[in-house]
Amino acid sequence: MNICGYYPESINEGEGLRAAIFISGCRHYCKGCFSAATWNFNYGELLTPERELEIITDIINNPLLSGVTILGGDPFFSAAEVGGLVDRLRLEAGRSIPIWIYSGYTYEELTEHRDTPEFRLLERCQVLVDGRFVEELRDPSLLYRGSSNQRLIDIEASLAQGQPALWEPTFSF
Repeated sequence: MNICGYYPESINEGEGLRAAIFISGCRHYCKGCFSAATWNFNYGELLTPERELEIITDIINNPLLSGVTILGGDPFFSAAEVGGLVDRLRLEAGRSIPIWIYSGYTYEELTEHRDTPEFRLLERCQVLVDGRFVEELRDPSLLYRGSSNQRLIDIEASLAQGQPALWEPTFSF
């Protein structure tokens, strides 16, 4: 698996101060995508065990972080590998770390089959920003997403009630 970016601190990819890890590879090919270069699964750098440990160590040593956001590309195209990264991060940290994840897939698509690496990755995360970017619905005023069809899904609440539950910010702007 390749990563095409790592930001140790960001305020753009979720609530609070977050580390952001960009996973290479996407097959949604959304018209107007702001990062079309990330569609290529070989773009960026190979996430070697050494580089992974470097990123994990950086994250767990930053007491200011609210959590980690995983985006891309689309991390669900590398679901098993990304799930392993999340597990190693939490194992090294010795605690649960809130994970936000972005996908062109909808919540409904990701939960259709519960015996898949995609569903198992979803279960490890707290918030899903779902849906393909739709250029005609682009709205720069939206919180943490690019087009109005995309949703901020509270994964735990959604799984508990059997239908998508929207995430609510814990602080206001």
